[in-house]
Amino acid sequence: MPKITQLSQLDLNQTYSYADYLTWQFEETVELIKGKIMLMSPAPNVRHQRASTHLTAMLDNFFRRKQCHVFAAPFDVRLYDRKKSLLASEQIYTVVQPDLCVICNPELLDLQGCNGAPDWIIEIVSKGNSKRDLQIKYQLYQESGVSEYWLVFPNDQIIHQFVLNENNHYELKAMYAGDDHAVPSLFPDLAIDLTEVFETWADES
Repeated sequence: MPKITQLSQLDLNQTYSYADYLTWQFEETVELIKGKIMLMSPAPNVRHQRASTHLTAMLDNFFRRKQCHVFAAPFDVRLYDRKKSLLASEQIYTVVQPDLCVICNPELLDLQGCNGAPDWIIEIVSKGNSKRDLQIKYQLYQESGVSEYWLVFPNDQIIHQFVLNENNHYELKAMYAGDDHAVPSLFPDLAIDLTEVFETWADES
């Protein structure tokens, strides 16, 4: 098999597995969604990065010395139907890089990242990735059994909280804005101050 060092060597209409993904050596960052290559958006803007940094710090502080751990992108998460047990690389066709994820089962972690559904995923929405986060990943995370999914909108300074119900479908549990404290369903003793998440420089337009 020829070494893949440029994205142009791949057929974007072909179906690839995680085993293929591991052999790629090009600079572009991609995700695999059910075997199809999806290019990641260009470098996030300042508001996106600031929200990500603040959330990462808050969650890292909360989960320190606890069983659960938080990971920030770039971090590979392999997903598949929740009913299936751990799969080999050749059997996995979805690899995503959530902005943040919380994993409480250490058996899902290996040197490559997470093999299975995290407990909680947070995606920070910008213009370049809105359809992917609101539609494609929403369905994907629901199908694979991610218990809680947050969509963070840094431009509007709001958070939408989705939680799997007894039928394994997401329900919108809450929408947070302003000076609210967002509380994850999985971790009710964690209260995230939105004024800290969306803190901005005084001269930011």
